[in-house]
Amino acid sequence: MTYSIITKQRHPDDAWRLPDYEQTRATFTWDKARSWLSGLPGGGMNIGFEAVDRHIEAGHGDWEALRCVAADDSVTHISYAELAADASRFANVLVGLGAGPQERVFTLLGRRRELYTAVLGTLRARRVLCPLFSAFGPEPVRQRLALGDARVLVTTEALYRRKVEEIRHLLPGLAHVLLAGPVTDLPPGTLVLDHLMAQAPPVFAVPPTGPQDMALLHFTSGTTGTPKGAVHVHEAVVAHHATAAFALDLGPRDVYWCTADPGWVTGTSYGIIAPLTHGATLVVDEGEFDVHRWYRILDAQHVAVWYTAPTAIRMLMRATPRGSGSGLPGPYDLSALRFVASVGEPLNPEAVVWGQEVLGLPVHDNWWQTETGAIMIANYASSDIRPGSMGRPLPGVHAAILERGHDGRAAVTDGHVRPVTQPGVEGELALRPGWPSMFRGYLNDRARYDACFADGWYLTGDLAKRDEDGWFWFVGRADDVIKSAGHLIGPFEVESALMEHPAVAEAGVIGRPDPVAGAVVKAFVSLRPGYEPEAGLKRALLAFARKRLGPAVAPREIEFDQNLPRTRSGKVMRRLLRARELGLPEGDLSTLEGPV
Repeated sequence: MTYSIITKQRHPDDAWRLPDYEQTRATFTWDKARSWLSGLPGGGMNIGFEAVDRHIEAGHGDWEALRCVAADDSVTHISYAELAADASRFANVLVGLGAGPQERVFTLLGRRRELYTAVLGTLRARRVLCPLFSAFGPEPVRQRLALGDARVLVTTEALYRRKVEEIRHLLPGLAHVLLAGPVTDLPPGTLVLDHLMAQAPPVFAVPPTGPQDMALLHFTSGTTGTPKGAVHVHEAVVAHHATAAFALDLGPRDVYWCTADPGWVTGTSYGIIAPLTHGATLVVDEGEFDVHRWYRILDAQHVAVWYTAPTAIRMLMRATPRGSGSGLPGPYDLSALRFVASVGEPLNPEAVVWGQEVLGLPVHDNWWQTETGAIMIANYASSDIRPGSMGRPLPGVHAAILERGHDGRAAVTDGHVRPVTQPGVEGELALRPGWPSMFRGYLNDRARYDACFADGWYLTGDLAKRDEDGWFWFVGRADDVIKSAGHLIGPFEVESALMEHPAVAEAGVIGRPDPVAGAVVKAFVSLRPGYEPEAGLKRALLAFARKRLGPAVAPREIEFDQNLPRTRSGKVMRRLLRARELGLPEGDLSTLEGPV
């Protein structure tokens, strides 16, 4: 099924537009994309410079960079020149604190001005940025700070009190905690960021930066083991810039709104870096999700390009269903809106059509991962949409479907894999390495990184198929990672937290399909002797997990089960839990321990 889209053209001769997909793919090179950026005056490349400084050097310092919408709808406008001065002050603060090049600076912040200051100042100073999701509980925060060798943390007084203060003694390498925003009672061992910024010069010369210098560290969860720290380099900005143009139709002075939390890779790559490299105006919403609030922002801020998550789209669909005859839930004017895109989990076909009928524009799905660093496959403004499809690979990206083995992953025989040639056959989605934003490793874990590659392909772990015209269609994960409301959740992390409770002997975690969130986390728990499976304990475990992990990661449901299925090696079989929960075939049980 194809769906003709409505495209609101900006300038047909813009270099970044994709007027003809095949022609652009045939002529595109990453060297050409590098020429769209400035590079440092003395050679090299720095993300912070490309995002801010080059616009000022081009005489565009008065362009609006940030449009911060407070919870009360008041708006603060910040120019590129003001943003550059803030970022310079923060870079000087890092130097003054003694944080050296390539040392890790973590942010634990919501959407606020200081976040953008810290991100850009860190990158300009050639330190490594590590963003954290502000809804994480203390244990996920501690784990990531420890794994990432945190030197500096930027957060707020409230978040520090709730999530860091009690675990600070477990982080001896964390030398400096900077508190953004108002501070009413300064905790011991912390500094007030506003005071440091006021004393720092507003000018900072970006130091020599190599394209392969480490710039970003994004943590992503796996099905087993600790979270993985995906390493990205400054050259990634080439892909950020090009893909925002190709896949998001983004250009200079567009009013752009990315709703992704800045603690996730989307909120960094496309919520901060990519749009700023284009000279766009970023809408920064400091409030919480509300249907009317979101429509009000789209209207009042004249948003042209909107990048959001399927979960948010589904929530809007509930408030404004297709065919209801009522249209938008209020007198909202969305005529400025030109392009809508979604990422984080598969977008159901109904959402694409809903966008056309209710918003006046279809929703364009795209696909990428923390490891890819940028959008790899997308539905484009210049092409028809096939609702439910991920789209087609971006120029410079080469994708294939690989034949699967018995474990569901790509079959590797004598070091070789076999691409699927027949349309409609499911297999593992794989990419040829070489794009600039490809991750360069997992921090301190070479074995995990090497396992991601075979026969010259990056193995994504996602299952997909391709139709006869080259459109890709997502099937599912080959492993157990849960995608809930756009967030990747590792079952191992949830299980480990639950087992810290004295009542829990063992736990197995799966994702149960949910029409709004995509999936919700469900835990199966076996109890230690002396504990009874009663409602009060279930409530206590849910509360315990929420405190430890935060509401975005903690299970929404718990079921007691004293006979969790395990392999002979003792590992809980999540696959079997999922099959039993959903009424699916249980498959091969030869590795199961004891009776089924």
